[in-house]
Amino acid sequence: MSEDVSLLTQEEIADEIKSLVGKWKSAEGNLVMICHGIQKHYGYVPRNVAKYVSEEANVPLARIYEILTFYNYFTLEPPAKNNIAVCMGTACYLKGGGQIVEAIKKKLNLKGDQKYSADRRYKLEEVRCIGCCGLAPVITFNEEVSGRVVVEDVDKFITSNNEESKKE
Repeated sequence: MSEDVSLLTQEEIADEIKSLVGKWKSAEGNLVMICHGIQKHYGYVPRNVAKYVSEEANVPLARIYEILTFYNYFTLEPPAKNNIAVCMGTACYLKGGGQIVEAIKKKLNLKGDQKYSADRRYKLEEVRCIGCCGLAPVITFNEEVSGRVVVEDVDKFITSNNEESKKE
């Protein structure tokens, strides 16, 4: 069963978002600009904030979700403290992307299509192509690209981040 963390979150509508909606609600092409502002503020687009935009801009919620699900930039899930993306494009997949995903799942004790670690400090995503095929397999840890990754690198990185997180 897939996690639907979007239903578990309820964000306060920030004054910045209210101002943004007020500024853009009657402008042409407003929804993309509003969604960008929301994504920038929260790190994702919370369901209750999308509903607020729908009501304030007098736009069907389905229209907002058309935009949120069409553009790859937007996410409906909150970020974790550490975000891991494994490239599963052809070159990365052929050079071991699948084994890297499995190693991360094992290290973080993720089951099936679970994306978040139990403590929600890590989120694992399999992505299409990062654009660094010559460095395959490629992974990003908190948006920092690492190429020619091997399974042993995953273990070292997660251990290093766990130690840093304990200091905070």
